[in-house]
Amino acid sequence: MSLIDLLTGNTGNQVAEQAENKFGISKNQIIALLAVATPLVISYLRNKSQDNKEAEALNNALDKDHDGSILNDTSQLEARQNEGGSILSHVFGSEKGNVENQLSQNTGISIDKIGPILAMLAPVIMGYIGKEKQQNNVGAGGLGDLLGGILGGAQNQAQQQQSNPLNDILGSVLGGGQSQSSGNPLNDILGSVLGGGGQQKQQQGGGLGDILGGLFGGK
Repeated sequence: MSLIDLLTGNTGNQVAEQAENKFGISKNQIIALLAVATPLVISYLRNKSQDNKEAEALNNALDKDHDGSILNDTSQLEARQNEGGSILSHVFGSEKGNVENQLSQNTGISIDKIGPILAMLAPVIMGYIGKEKQQNNVGAGGLGDLLGGILGGAQNQAQQQQSNPLNDILGSVLGGGQSQSSGNPLNDILGSVLGGGGQQKQQQGGGLGDILGGLFGGK
């Protein structure tokens, strides 16, 4: 299953519906957040996996706790929210607050809800990575390439299928995420795409805001 299939298929919709019911946020906003946050988390993990100790720790965590079963049983979401918060703290480290602020500003989801929603999403992202790891029989040494391949494949698919606003978001986000300019996924994705400039060559007022406007029907 490709990353885009995860986000636009049954799993993504079920996650969005549960989050909508729990937090009172529109389903479209949740899906848009998924579309931005998922490649962001994967980019951070790819960078971390370049360190042997981090790669081994990630490999062990995936083997122990993330077999992909959550993708077929989203009833696990609420029970694993605390675990999701811990995942995000490890993935983003000292940048966690900055990431949440940027995502809040650009999706319109209030800052008090963005963290809990991301915590709900994190085990799904890890479950997806764990499933891909199993299917590709990858160990700690191959995680960086696996994660890079997930992002690259999704980028190509999104750019080939830009027939709806969600694919536009994914194409833009993943285009930024593949940038090697800064070595910092937050700058690559949030800076160039959400800021409406850089690699995407978007004009002032462009970027994710305009795409989200189309997705939300101008809300």
